[in-house]
Amino acid sequence: MMPRNISFSLTTKQFRDRSKTVTRRLKWDSVKAGDILMGVEKAMGLKPGEKMVRLGLIRVTEARNEPLQLLIDDPEYGKSEAAKEGFPEMSGAEFVEMFCKHMKVGPSYAPKRIEFEYVDEVAE
Repeated sequence: MMPRNISFSLTTKQFRDRSKTVTRRLKWDSVKAGDILMGVEKAMGLKPGEKMVRLGLIRVTEARNEPLQLLIDDPEYGKSEAAKEGFPEMSGAEFVEMFCKHMKVGPSYAPKRIEFEYVDEVAE
């Protein structure tokens, strides 16, 4: 069975340089620790003739719902989470603002926080 695709269209560079180890997702309720996922550049909105670009396999090490507000209320945690998301230059509040604007949710929303490690190959 092929691993489920997970898109990193906004953080392709951070995925490629492996500086990203956390991602937050809406509607990823079934993901759990141990799941193997295929990182791709873009999974939806491919134009006719466009091919999906695979970036590599990741293994979920932790998955939990967490309110975005936590990254604002605890600035130190927010800063470290922004860095894990691939944005070391941002504060937690700045990351939350960007996330909320892009995903059209508010800071009270609790997306799935997915922590992962890179897998160079999957043993069959």
